Amino acid sequence: MEKRVLTTESGAPVADNQNSATAGIGGPLLIQDQHLIEKLARFNRERIPERVVHARGSGAYGHFEVTDDVTAYTKAAFLSEVGKRTELFARFSTVADSLGGADAVRDPRGFALKFYTEEGNYDLVGNNTPVFFIKDPIKFPDFIHSQKRDPFTGKQEPDNVWDFWAHSPEATHQVTWLFGDRGIPASYRHMDGFGSHTYLWTNAEGEAFFVKYHFKTNQGIRCLSAEQAAEVAGTDATSHQTDLLQAIERGVHPSWTLYVQIMPVAEAADYRFNPFDLTKVWPHADYPLRRVGRMVLDRNPENIFAEVEQAAFSPNNFVPGIGPSPDKMLQGRLFAYADAHRYRLGVNHTQLPVNAPRATVADNYGRDGLMATRNGSRHDKNYEPNSYGGPSQTDQALSAALAVSGHTGTHPAPAHVKDDDFFQAGELYRLMTEEEKGRLVANIAGSLSQVSREDVIEKNLAHFHAADPEYGRRVEEAVRALRED
Repeated sequence: MEKRVLTTESGAPVADNQNSATAGIGGPLLIQDQHLIEKLARFNRERIPERVVHARGSGAYGHFEVTDDVTAYTKAAFLSEVGKRTELFARFSTVADSLGGADAVRDPRGFALKFYTEEGNYDLVGNNTPVFFIKDPIKFPDFIHSQKRDPFTGKQEPDNVWDFWAHSPEATHQVTWLFGDRGIPASYRHMDGFGSHTYLWTNAEGEAFFVKYHFKTNQGIRCLSAEQAAEVAGTDATSHQTDLLQAIERGVHPSWTLYVQIMPVAEAADYRFNPFDLTKVWPHADYPLRRVGRMVLDRNPENIFAEVEQAAFSPNNFVPGIGPSPDKMLQGRLFAYADAHRYRLGVNHTQLPVNAPRATVADNYGRDGLMATRNGSRHDKNYEPNSYGGPSQTDQALSAALAVSGHTGTHPAPAHVKDDDFFQAGELYRLMTEEEKGRLVANIAGSLSQVSREDVIEKNLAHFHAADPEYGRRVEEAVRALRED
């Protein structure tokens, strides 16, 4: 085998990779040592800003295969026929902790998918829960600040966490999910995924439907108790990464079945819940699950940094047949996700291999910027319209237009018949077995009892009482018992 030559970044051969250049034997180093300076400078820049949320993640490649005909609801090409396969990349993550945090913690899990379709990349960004803590994006920075490390103590503070929830009663439903049995998945393979938001599907005839995505794990749901999670996190902080990596390496390819709930657009206005409220679900009795296809993960990334850390997902990456709904949290994320990646990775992050289209070619007038690799030739113009044969618009909307009315302003979301912050949290509690209720109460009490202010505790207890009298009573009794110890 021919010996490979070590070179500098510019391709020049390296004479010595063991000893730096010095001013004489044992003398000070020389700044003229290009190889040394280049290595140190590159090393200093190996890390990019980590994500503010979803920093710690794992990913894998795979495919999505259509198993059921959904062409009556969407004209999306990758969903156009039974048996069709589309390559995809999936990234799973914790939400609140930093890149160095443990996997086995009580936290929602990100569930982000990038479908490399022939009409461009379609990104579906969701969680392992069907709901979220807030319903308006203007509260998102405050919510995350309350959950992250306190700027003074440098650690997550129960006072901050529960103080925010005390003043955000709409969080009660997601808090019930978070402190229930599914709050700590045993692995990424053993949890469901949800698009969480409401999206808009449009068929070839222009008919529109609101949809919600449900990815049901085919491995079965497995979760950890608080005690089990503490042991796992202390033994292997990267437990979920280890599990996903090793499963795929040994040929055990995790899979999920995709179902959707479909609501005709005309039914949204009079539905008993606001269908665009991220803190609420659509009960399956109202809109049953319809099977769409199967997602399989069968290939690990070759380089975690290049393919997981630099993977950029944005819910505004739609394809024909799929679009946004009036979901306020989704509307905010349409801007915020892409802008976060422009900051972290640069304006040309979509040209990185993990983010670039694979079944088609990006062709537009974007030029220049940091790390630009696609600037065209001398014959390509950087403006439109032009008479030089550049790419032009299709005049075909990606999704159906939705009617709007009224005056601009900072309006609260319109109220529907069953719209309150507690009904669905109570419904979730009442669905649980006695054993599940006991663990939920113990988990909440263990955290809430650490709060230093009685008024914050009382506000949160009122939320649980409003969701279900028994729920509130049991949490209150458990909190009081812990605080009296």
